[in-house]
Amino acid sequence: MQLFSPLIQRSLTLRNRIVVSPMCQYTVKDGTPGDWHLVHLGSRAVGGAAVVIAEATAVEPRGRISPADTGIWNDAQRDAWAPIARFIAAQGSIPGIQLAHAGRKGSTAAPWDGGKAVAPDAGGWTPVAPSALAYAGDYPQPEALDAAGIRAVTAAFVAAARRAHDAGFRLIELHAAHGYLLHQFLSPLSNRRDDDYGGSLANRMRLTLEVAAAVRAAWPAELPLWLRLSATDWAEGGWDLAQSIELVRELERIGVDLVDVSSGGLTAAQKINAGPGYQVSFAATIRRETSCAIGAVGLISEPAQAETILASGQADVVILARELLRDPYFPRRAARELGAEIAPPRQYQRAW
Repeated sequence: MQLFSPLIQRSLTLRNRIVVSPMCQYTVKDGTPGDWHLVHLGSRAVGGAAVVIAEATAVEPRGRISPADTGIWNDAQRDAWAPIARFIAAQGSIPGIQLAHAGRKGSTAAPWDGGKAVAPDAGGWTPVAPSALAYAGDYPQPEALDAAGIRAVTAAFVAAARRAHDAGFRLIELHAAHGYLLHQFLSPLSNRRDDDYGGSLANRMRLTLEVAAAVRAAWPAELPLWLRLSATDWAEGGWDLAQSIELVRELERIGVDLVDVSSGGLTAAQKINAGPGYQVSFAATIRRETSCAIGAVGLISEPAQAETILASGQADVVILARELLRDPYFPRRAARELGAEIAPPRQYQRAW
C-alpha cells in the first residue's frame, strides 16, 4: 500500500505519503501567528499527516496577500512560529512552512471581506511585480521591481529560510504558483520586462532559480526543499506544461527535492476545467519527464483515489487541502478504509 509507505527526503522520513497543503487562514495581526495556527496545524499533525505545511508566509511585509496574512520577516514572528513547529514535530509529523511573496496580488482584503484592494490608508501598501500590470481591474496597481528590488526579494527569502530553521521547521516549500510573485516572473502574461528577467524562457525562470539556489545554499543540506509550481496558467500565451518541465529540470540541478504541482492563479481570464484530481495529469507528466519527486494536489478527497494516484506512479505524495479542512483526521480514516494501521496518540488509545 503506497499511501502508508514511508518516503525518504534527505535526512527525513515521511511516515506516509499524506501532506497537509499550505492554506491561508487570514487570521493574524502584524504577520504573527497565534492560538488559531497552533490548533489548526496541530490538529492535522494529531490526525496523522506525514508533513504539515504552514500557510503562505510572507518574506517581507509587502509580500503578504492581505494584512491578515502570516509572515516571517522578523524575530517576533519567528518566535511565535516556534511552539507551533515544536507541537507538530512532537506528534510525529514534519513541520513545514511555505515561504511566499504575493507580488501584484498583495494588499487585498481577506476573502470574507471581499478580497478587493486595500488602500494604504486602510492598512494596505503598494505591491510590486515584474511589470506594472495589475492582476485585474479591482486589484492594486503594482510597481515594477528594479534590479535592486529583485536582489532584495531574493535576500528576503534567504532571511526567511534562516528564521524558519531557527523556529524549528524542517521543510521549506517555496511558493512559485497561483499568480504570486515568482509565478508572475515565470509567465509571459505578467512579465513584460526587457532585461535579464524577462523575454526568453531562461530569463523568465531566472528569479525563481536564483531564489531556489540561494535558499538551498542557506537551508541545511540535510533538510528538504520543496517548491510549489503552477503547471499551466489555463490561458492562451501563458505559462504551460512544457515550460514547467524545463523549470523542474533546472530546479533538480539546484537541489530542490520535490515539486508540488498545482495550476492557475496568474490571470483572471483563466479557464479551468476543475474536477476530482484535475491537476494529477500535470504531476504525472512532470514526474515522467524528470527525475524529481512530485506531489499531486487538487480535489483529492477519497482514500482510494489517493492510493491510485500513488500506486499508478503519477506522484510520490498527495497534498490535500479542502479535505483536510473538512476532516483533520483524514489519514486515520484512510487507514481504516484501506486496511492499514497507524497508531493513535497515546492520549487517544482508549478509543481504538
